[in-house]
Amino acid sequence: MAKNEELKTNGVFPVGDKNDAYAQYFIGQSYLKGLVSPEDNIDFGVGNVTFEPGCRNDWHIHHNGFQILLVTGGEGWYQEWGKPAQLLKQGDVVVIKEGVKHWHGATKDSWFSHVAITKGTSEWLEKVTDAEYNKL
Repeated sequence: MAKNEELKTNGVFPVGDKNDAYAQYFIGQSYLKGLVSPEDNIDFGVGNVTFEPGCRNDWHIHHNGFQILLVTGGEGWYQEWGKPAQLLKQGDVVVIKEGVKHWHGATKDSWFSHVAITKGTSEWLEKVTDAEYNKL
């Protein structure tokens, strides 16, 4: 059993469905549960993203906005282009400014969840290679 597997059934927020809409931008399985709806009439998204062990998203940049990650459980990584990766744990907060190339995801042996608050559009870039990831 992987570390923090209880996040799949007993996290702070519901795990949601398999993240099929964004699956092309991930290596491994992620799950997404939107926490606000279009009827709330706000111009940013709020979603709980849960990553299985080893799952990570591709390098990407947010345009015309930002992203804030509120880590709610497990262990994960956050890395900005040209900088070392940061280990993330419950209670950590990451503020990602407009135009910063980055990726985030679970560690190899732990489930990981965060609430992502995102404004603007995302430009999806190259994959985080196994060679890059396995160095962490």
